[in-house]
Amino acid sequence: MRVITQETLGGPEVLTIVDAPEPHPLPTEVLVRVKAIGLNPLEARLRAGEFPLIGRPPFVLGWDISGVVGEGPQTWRLRPGDEVFGMPLFPRAASAYAEVVSAPAVHLVRKPASLSHVEAAALPLVGLTAWQGLVDLGGVKEGDRVLVHGGGGGVGHVAIQIAKALGAHVITTASRSKWKFVEGFGADEVIDYTTVDFTEAVRDVDVVLDTIGGNTVERSLDVLRPGGHLVTAVAEEDSELIAKYEAAGMRFSGIAVDPDPVGLRGLVELVEQGRLRVHVQETFPFERVADAHRLLDGGHLQGKLVLTV
Repeated sequence: MRVITQETLGGPEVLTIVDAPEPHPLPTEVLVRVKAIGLNPLEARLRAGEFPLIGRPPFVLGWDISGVVGEGPQTWRLRPGDEVFGMPLFPRAASAYAEVVSAPAVHLVRKPASLSHVEAAALPLVGLTAWQGLVDLGGVKEGDRVLVHGGGGGVGHVAIQIAKALGAHVITTASRSKWKFVEGFGADEVIDYTTVDFTEAVRDVDVVLDTIGGNTVERSLDVLRPGGHLVTAVAEEDSELIAKYEAAGMRFSGIAVDPDPVGLRGLVELVEQGRLRVHVQETFPFERVADAHRLLDGGHLQGKLVLTV
């Protein structure tokens, strides 16, 4: 099989395609013949050495996959020929920039027919981050006011839809160029963060989901109602921030996403109900991974990027 690897840290040019032996799945794991691979900004940081999550090179990046279960050790969960998707092993290396991936069956779910492999590969990491932030940690319920920072991004546009499905009133920050985009996913109010200070435009928010980081996290304290909850997918658990939020009668949580099959099935249910879709900005063939990473490096994406195999 072919894999995309790197021998050194650096820019997109360090990514190279090489031949490698197929992995050998253990009991309870399956081989997935990959059809599409979702790309995430985290992978660009790992490639460049900005965030040492999986050690030093050589390594193979990637987690988000969609494909078909191949022959090999069987589990009661899946059978050869099943179309599946998921985010196996995160945050351990899943080596998903490959034509074949070995993955724990419990980290995968069957792909709904309404999702293409490209769309399915785009969903797991951003979908699970939004789900775990809003459902598991945030406890969003009908009638809540939810603020999503960065609604035009991968996590953000999925979070808007999940919050709407939970019955929330959804406010989001986005640049003027992305207003129609986020409104199309159900945002009730949009704040152009380039011209408006969100702390002056929003009040009485129950849950803030942050995908931006920086001083956005601390400033969000000013928009929460008493007892409100900030969940950040970017900032680490910060003892000083936690203390500051608690002193003000608020809650602060940092989320580290994991490959939860319950959350994946929750996402599938919303997809099948027609209440969730994932936007793919652009697809690239496997051989153009460096071009895809150049676009990742540029930031300000609208939705997701996907490699096709």
